[in-house]
Amino acid sequence: MNCRRIIRILLLYSLSLPALAAAGPEVRVLGLFSDKALLEIDGQRAMLGVGESGPQAIRLLAADSDRAVLEIDGTRRELRLDGRVSARKRTAPATEVRVWRNPQGMFTTVGSVNGLPVSFVVDTGATQVALNAVEARRLGIDYRVSGNPASVVTASGVEQAWSVTLERVKVGELELRNIAALIMDGNYPPVALLGMSYLGRLEISNSGRMMTLKKKY
Repeated sequence: MNCRRIIRILLLYSLSLPALAAAGPEVRVLGLFSDKALLEIDGQRAMLGVGESGPQAIRLLAADSDRAVLEIDGTRRELRLDGRVSARKRTAPATEVRVWRNPQGMFTTVGSVNGLPVSFVVDTGATQVALNAVEARRLGIDYRVSGNPASVVTASGVEQAWSVTLERVKVGELELRNIAALIMDGNYPPVALLGMSYLGRLEISNSGRMMTLKKKY
């Protein structure tokens, strides 16, 4: 098979990013493959597969021979072969975040807890944000000292947990403070759950493949 049908190289193609600050990272697509994309993020090259995250927590949602779909701070951006958009552009802070279903049908996004990056599954059925013990330690949360013991019923039975308050939880530009959370002893949940202690303070709409989170006024 002709390699040109498998790989199409994109040169001088960049993406305008949502404003996390006055100047955001500059992203260029250098190559597209089936379920993979070669990106240059602030001069650093990264080959990402679908579902993988690179520098600046930029994640590849989908890719084929003529487009890449990226998630950048909770915003879905699609890059094609039809032009160039300048990065490092000042824009107004976003008041909403769009979250898309992954191939397994779950709403997933990248956010942060206390300023450190965290991958989330958006779970409206979870009463609180939930983290496993390994993730909590990575984030510097001393839950055994600052938390209160609790018990949680899971599919595996009753599990030991600790109730804590997270100083800051952020997805896109939607940062909320003093968020109740549960730290589960062990490796469950495998991915942090973004539960209703955060989501309940936002407006939520669901159109099937896309969920929109918006500030309440």
